[in-house]
Amino acid sequence: MSRRLSWGILSTGRIAGVFARGLAGSRTGRLVAVGSRTLASAQAFAAEHGGRAHSDYEALIADPEVEAVYLATPHPLHERWALKAIAAGKHVLCEKPLTLDFVSARRVVEAARARNVLLMEGFMYRCHPQTARVMELIRAGAIGRVGLVQAAFGFNMPFDAGRRFWSNTLGGGGILDVGGYPVSWARLVAGAVDGLPFLDPVKIEGAGVLHPQTGVDAYAAALLTFSNGVIAQVSCGVGLAQDNVVRIYGSEGWLLVPSPYVINRDLSPTRILLHRGAAKPEELIVTPDRLLYAYEADAFADALAAGLRDAPAMACADTLGNMAVLDTWLRQAGVVYKDS
Repeated sequence: MSRRLSWGILSTGRIAGVFARGLAGSRTGRLVAVGSRTLASAQAFAAEHGGRAHSDYEALIADPEVEAVYLATPHPLHERWALKAIAAGKHVLCEKPLTLDFVSARRVVEAARARNVLLMEGFMYRCHPQTARVMELIRAGAIGRVGLVQAAFGFNMPFDAGRRFWSNTLGGGGILDVGGYPVSWARLVAGAVDGLPFLDPVKIEGAGVLHPQTGVDAYAAALLTFSNGVIAQVSCGVGLAQDNVVRIYGSEGWLLVPSPYVINRDLSPTRILLHRGAAKPEELIVTPDRLLYAYEADAFADALAAGLRDAPAMACADTLGNMAVLDTWLRQAGVVYKDS
């Protein structure tokens, strides 16, 4: 891509700053504007990361120089602001989850298709070369025929009903906050077994433990069954520490991915451990040349430069399939979002 894509960042929270730092090291993008609910917040963000400061989200979306919007608001605001950005003709990279449920996610996808803009849900690990290397190993039969995936993402966040992790009105709980990561890994691996970009499960058996004050899931687990013989054990939580790794078991060995989600906070090499009967696993090193969110920004811009309106790293059908699993898991766990 010879010309850099002009980005606006909507919201100024922690993840917006992480994306801005990644964008600065990308090969395809530049930050031109940021929008916040207050001018002071936007100005502070712009002073650190660059770009013009807008005192509200509407002004950012109306900015004629902004071609693509990175949407980093809390979960319940994703649908509203994604739809507004799409209606204005902006391409949208939205932090996960795209929305709170499948039906609203489909509305956003349909709006993007109707407006002919690129929409991508921000599962950043999908854009990293480590993930591509794991898929290459599976497709090459490095561990034989894959039968089982184990993927976890959880942490123990002290309870505070006002924080988004625990808030019912802010779409809190483990399944929506981080459960999409292990589910998307399982669907990615199951698809790779058959040479597909992803595969949706034919059966979902989920459970969860809810916090008695807010009713969101403190931690949860699910068993996913796929039509090609792969099964996956996935778990997540905001109130339970977990190992946060991915294990993939095959007929001739197994893979351990120690850092499958937040892969490289700096440019340090990452590891994939290949176990094939030897006492010591083979250590496969992946050396990144940019930050994780730089890869995400570049994957989005590359899709756009190729004339695509669906990003290969996380296509809209992939997003909807993931959201359908999360919907079922939430329902089976007994989570009800009162304002959704």
